[in-house]
Amino acid sequence: MEQASPAIDQTDCPPGGAGWPVLAIERSRKGGLVDQIVSAISAMVGRRELRIGTKMPSVRQFAKCNGISTFTVVESYDRLVTLGLLSSRRGSGYFVARQDVPATLLPLALQATPTAIDALTPDLYSGVSDALPVGAGWLPPEWYGEDTILDAVRQAMRIPANRLRGYGHPLGFPTLRQHMAATLSEELFPVEPEQILLTHGATHAFDLILRTLTKPGDTVLVEDPGYSNLLSLIRHHGCIPVGLPRGEQGLDLDTLAQQAAQLQPKLMFVNTVLQNPLGTSLSAAQAHRLLALAEQFDFWLVEDDIYRELAPRGEASLAAMDGLRRVIRVGSFSKTLSPVLRVGSICASASLIPELLRVKMLAGLTTSEINERAVYHAITARPYKRMVEKLISQLEDGRERAIDSLRGIGLTPLARPRGGMFVSAGWSTPPSADWNGKTIADLALKSGILLSPCDFFMLRAPESIWFRFNVAYTDHPQLLTFLRDLCRQPN
Repeated sequence: MEQASPAIDQTDCPPGGAGWPVLAIERSRKGGLVDQIVSAISAMVGRRELRIGTKMPSVRQFAKCNGISTFTVVESYDRLVTLGLLSSRRGSGYFVARQDVPATLLPLALQATPTAIDALTPDLYSGVSDALPVGAGWLPPEWYGEDTILDAVRQAMRIPANRLRGYGHPLGFPTLRQHMAATLSEELFPVEPEQILLTHGATHAFDLILRTLTKPGDTVLVEDPGYSNLLSLIRHHGCIPVGLPRGEQGLDLDTLAQQAAQLQPKLMFVNTVLQNPLGTSLSAAQAHRLLALAEQFDFWLVEDDIYRELAPRGEASLAAMDGLRRVIRVGSFSKTLSPVLRVGSICASASLIPELLRVKMLAGLTTSEINERAVYHAITARPYKRMVEKLISQLEDGRERAIDSLRGIGLTPLARPRGGMFVSAGWSTPPSADWNGKTIADLALKSGILLSPCDFFMLRAPESIWFRFNVAYTDHPQLLTFLRDLCRQPN
């Protein structure tokens, strides 16, 4: 039985400097040696004692330094690679790959105390909370064409009896895919029905893409700020999310070029149109340069295109510019119909679709044909186009009211949205331990208001305090009263 030294003096270890992880590990403590090593190194990364790029000791050096077997070190390093904290380079060794550490990996003394906002995320998606959903990603039911949607659901339920056998088409309801292919070919880019894979919404599409194209330890580029669920999903797959600043003028493409050259990313997720949470769109020039960088550094571009129907015509489309060579387009119907109809889509090259389909079937078999039939009936109904036009008009009015209301009580928008559902706004006040987005969201929750603070959307530490506001709820007196009272409080 191997014995772990409770503490080893640094001078007993191979030369390497003060940053080497000489650990106090002992068999008498709860948990195995591997768990102790993983926890200890995670804590050192979390405390910034080990920074990104730091080279770890070799397996033999670490084993000798800490008085343990090489098998224990190999298992520990492998687990840290799987978690994305270390990366392995053939012939070079192991290196620290990320600076942020999931709270579940840290010792209790280093974990942040949960706040009300940590338990808030499910309420932002469930729709069952009684709180005012100012931070939610859906609109009030009356903003959608309720009659059109209900009629489409009723028609979908008249599914032929012979379709109740089996699981449905693996790619998704063929008639819907044919309609989507015809519409996309007319409006954006040529695509065949066999290049469209239907999913349970956009997040399911992102999951399938990550499962198919990445492995633990891969670098994945994202926008910062960006879609909050995506950041968690990337980490769940053991990949390393690297944020690229996005602001009113679009993406910081110079930083993207530097990061791509250094980190060799596997893929990048980007909102070309009506980015969540800022509501901005990339210019055609930025889109062209982004495609050139993806070509130069050989990474996939996943275009999150779920807001396009709410955007002005003529906005840049990466999929159209690229022809689905290295762009994968993700779509959804939740923003123009209802989030209850969980139908999304992946458009990709004919060579990539079979592998995405294989992963879809392995992970959960087919998607719901009833939901897909309902979407088909809704989007082919005569009122659909008028319904979308009305929705765009309502959103435009709601945005203008939201911006005026927020400015009237002292909040400044981060960017001028080009359309869509959101306005992100806040104060220039730097956050502190006692006064930040999370603490304000906690206060809002006690007042019956669900807010989405900047922390939900960012990888970087926020430099100011801001929130994403759903324009359908932003001029509600309950919210405005809360924010006015907040502005009067000393912080």
